Amino acid sequence: MSLPARPADDRMIAGVCAALARRFGTSTTTMRVIFLASCLLPGPQFLLYIALWVLMPAEEKSRTVW
Repeated sequence: MSLPARPADDRMIAGVCAALARRFGTSTTTMRVIFLASCLLPGPQFLLYIALWVLMPAEEKSRTVW
């Protein structure tokens, strides 16, 4: 199973929540709220976010050729 690509158009910081939202079929806002709520619990949420930022490929931006 491969990691989803971080979208180029729906990013707040790095696009990790947007990519996970696409992967699990939920809205980006819902995924961001889930991540922020999880930060209230003890654990390595920020390290996981940074690891996913590094490991997830970035989606290629579409270019317009004139």
